[in-house]
Amino acid sequence: MTDRHQTDSRQLLGRLREVMAEEATGQTRLDQITQLIACEMNTEVCSIYLFRDSETLELCATEGLKAEAVHQTRMRLGEGLVGRVARTGKAVNTADAPKEHGFRYMPETGEEIYSSFAGFPIQRLGEKLGVLVVQSKTARQYSEEEVYALEVVAMVLAEMTELGVFVGEGAALSARHKNPVAFRGATGQEGTAEGHVWLHEPRVVVTNPIADDPVRETERLREAVDSLRVSVDQMLEGVAGADAEHREVLEAYRMFANSRGWLKRMEEDIAVGLSAEAAVEKEQSIARARMETASDSYLRERLHDLDDLSNRLLRILTGQGKETGAEMPVDPILVARNIGPAELLDYGRLLRGVVLEEGSVGSHAAIVARSLAIPLVIHAERITTEALNGDPIIVDGDAGVVHLRPEDTIVTAFRDKIAMREEAQERYASIRDTPAVTPCGRRIALTMNAGLMADLPSLEGSGAEGVGLFRTELQFLIRNKMPTRTELAALYSRVLDSAGGRRVVFRTLDIGSDKVLSYMKPTDEPNPALGWRAIRVGLDKPGVMRMQLQALIRAAKGRPLTVMFPFVAQYDEYRAALAEVDKAMDRERILGHPLPETLEVGAMLETPSLAFAPTQFFRDVDFLSIGGNDLKQFFFAADRENERVRRRYDTLNVSFLTFLENIVERCRETGTPLSFCGEDAGRPVEAICLAAIGLDALSMRPASIGPVKSLLIRTNLAELREVIHKAREEGHQSVRPAVMEWLKTQG
Repeated sequence: MTDRHQTDSRQLLGRLREVMAEEATGQTRLDQITQLIACEMNTEVCSIYLFRDSETLELCATEGLKAEAVHQTRMRLGEGLVGRVARTGKAVNTADAPKEHGFRYMPETGEEIYSSFAGFPIQRLGEKLGVLVVQSKTARQYSEEEVYALEVVAMVLAEMTELGVFVGEGAALSARHKNPVAFRGATGQEGTAEGHVWLHEPRVVVTNPIADDPVRETERLREAVDSLRVSVDQMLEGVAGADAEHREVLEAYRMFANSRGWLKRMEEDIAVGLSAEAAVEKEQSIARARMETASDSYLRERLHDLDDLSNRLLRILTGQGKETGAEMPVDPILVARNIGPAELLDYGRLLRGVVLEEGSVGSHAAIVARSLAIPLVIHAERITTEALNGDPIIVDGDAGVVHLRPEDTIVTAFRDKIAMREEAQERYASIRDTPAVTPCGRRIALTMNAGLMADLPSLEGSGAEGVGLFRTELQFLIRNKMPTRTELAALYSRVLDSAGGRRVVFRTLDIGSDKVLSYMKPTDEPNPALGWRAIRVGLDKPGVMRMQLQALIRAAKGRPLTVMFPFVAQYDEYRAALAEVDKAMDRERILGHPLPETLEVGAMLETPSLAFAPTQFFRDVDFLSIGGNDLKQFFFAADRENERVRRRYDTLNVSFLTFLENIVERCRETGTPLSFCGEDAGRPVEAICLAAIGLDALSMRPASIGPVKSLLIRTNLAELREVIHKAREEGHQSVRPAVMEWLKTQG
């Protein structure tokens, strides 16, 4: 890049800043900018298109095209060359626009006389805001220097759009962060909440995109990069040792922080007139755009690292840390790209709900949200770029939908829904101490799932008969080092104390797949859900299993103890795990510690293979619990993290119910106690069907016990069983339609 070009670019940006500084309406500013760019770039046409909604672009200002086309010409995302630039986020530079793939002629603009076309996305951190276009009659491609200058201008326009410089009449010029927006994501945890936004990481706002002292801006950038490098080195020193995965991320940070290419590109941006902050954000926007199109997972992770590092650098430059001085609202709903379990626990029950751009239904955050009974919506793409601290927000975890700055009609409908739910909760409270006995005389045991001490108060309030599943892995996931035997024993003892004599089923450490400990060496597996996880890890690392078993035995202090091993796929795995229990008991006996009054050792049936285990297995195991979430995904070969396939398959599918009935029958023949644990146990219609096919115990989140019990005590399971069998005999794929029709007749 020549000094001459740098001077010209600085001159253009300098004049652009002068235009911004003048008192004018948003429309006037846009008009002046198109005139300025056309003049400075020596081109006959300059136009600015902005989004009026997520799918439609509108011509908002032009120099060279027909003036009457402004605010009249619109195109869909992907339509024509302008729409193509907006959709792909990539520039188009062509000497013969009509021959370019996707070209669409807009007769009302009078553009038929212009041959060359160059379009540039106006985008900020991956958020598409509009398109900047230049055109000329001469058939020519714009030079590399011209393209670079226009990319810089487009970036500045994005910052100005974000700051509200172009606000005016009409949807395309409406103020940002003011209008209602709905985000359709996925359910991470059911439930509904209304409140106000609390951003986990408030956005950095760049208020000075253009600077007139490149030497000073370069100095500021270098000082900030030096500070960044020191902080990354200090973080690396702090994780020396076991934290391999964390260290790998920080090594990537250090690689980028010391990248001469990264620093050089930002210094070149400053040389043409950008401020240090704007230069960082320009490179960050490029990384975000590449992330969207990168198919290689490793490349996406590295670009993600660069994005995070850019945020750190921006906070150093602007002084805008996470503590902005904003006061957390009394009804906070947390909004974040992602969040770790420990950070979420720090907020605890202060939160009304959580909304994440990333995450998964089995992620650590989702597990904690379920434990805290906090509604969670995941995959709410781009909500962190739209939401501001204090914005009103509604979270519908049942539907996986978030309403940001909702309209009055949405608020009214939502509050009506909440009111109906509260009325129902009052009815459920009235039957809290009533056993779940059906009209046909069946008694169904309803227990709750837990994983934190914070869950245990729900044991009384929900009417649960005990804890059917206590997830012990959460205490491992929220730490940065392995908990000690003493720490675990103290925790498990408090759990048993809080249960007040009710049965608690402790599931041993279920890690692997999507539950990875930061202090264990990560494994590179193509399909971790089918890989080294749960009991497989325990048997391969018996020291960890023995430590946990000893902690459980000590916690019992002579009381009854119930232990369950997860993800057992074959009889030999259960026998090997049982042998570890015997060793732990022998060890505790030798040490003189009191042994449990009674000891039950069971297994989770989460793999179809275990349903076909030898009959001796069913005789040997003290109890079985069907892990419905995993069993369902393996039965249908449908990843429960994959939204494309997981909703295709119904729990009330005839094949799945028949499979479950076979398990019920095998357990009945051998006298093996059987329960069902999973999301479906907490859904009333699914729950009564599970009970109808013979399951006498269901474990679910505490909030589901009332609704499930309410339907059970009104349902004749013998009649429902006949409905299910009839639907199967008639060849239906799912019994759901028949069951729902039958329920209507029951009133």
